[in-house]
Amino acid sequence: MAEPSGRAITIDGLWNNNPALVQLLGLCPLLAVTSTTINGLGLGLATTLTLILSNVIVSLIRKIVRPEVRIPVFVLVIASAVTTIELAMNAFFHDLYNILGIFIPLIVTNCSIIGRAEAFASKHDVGRAFVDGLAMGLGFTAVLVLLGSLRELIGQGTLLSHAHLMFGELARGWAVTVIEDYRGFLLAILPPGAFLGLGLIIAVKNIIDRRLEQRRSPAASSAALESTA
Repeated sequence: MAEPSGRAITIDGLWNNNPALVQLLGLCPLLAVTSTTINGLGLGLATTLTLILSNVIVSLIRKIVRPEVRIPVFVLVIASAVTTIELAMNAFFHDLYNILGIFIPLIVTNCSIIGRAEAFASKHDVGRAFVDGLAMGLGFTAVLVLLGSLRELIGQGTLLSHAHLMFGELARGWAVTVIEDYRGFLLAILPPGAFLGLGLIIAVKNIIDRRLEQRRSPAASSAALESTA
């Protein structure tokens, strides 16, 4: 069986097999913490780093771990990576860590991470495992940031509020007030707003995929006719 190319792995993680929009995995933290752009970015980067570390380590040890114990070993690797990231966030981004709360250690239970370790990293070399973890993580982060920005904009009329929690005191002026004198829309910030926002994003992706497929079909038909002529 041919090994997937880096380009194919990247497109798969960012779009075709996006963990949040296609696999629909990791929805609990995705829906819970995306009330602002910065919250989504913080959790997304933590998840991306976890995916990269766990994929690389699993790929390195895949030939020495017996099949009977592979899942417990993978979970141990993921838990170790998450604990390291959690301690680092607590030390360097304490305020953001407090906001994200329990959802940082709960990255261990994110099905997309154990899924990539089992389905991909345990079967491929370190380079491909790294690219897969990076692509899947960035795809997940993009959805977190997009959903967080959408909810923050509709709910508060701002973007990048509390950016200093991640980027330091110099970022206090980064907040953008998009709608002046806006009283806010509470539903967007509450959990139902997360479901509605994610549903809208998924619907837009499906529309784009359908239109791309419609464009490919005539081109494929024309190529087939030319080859038979």
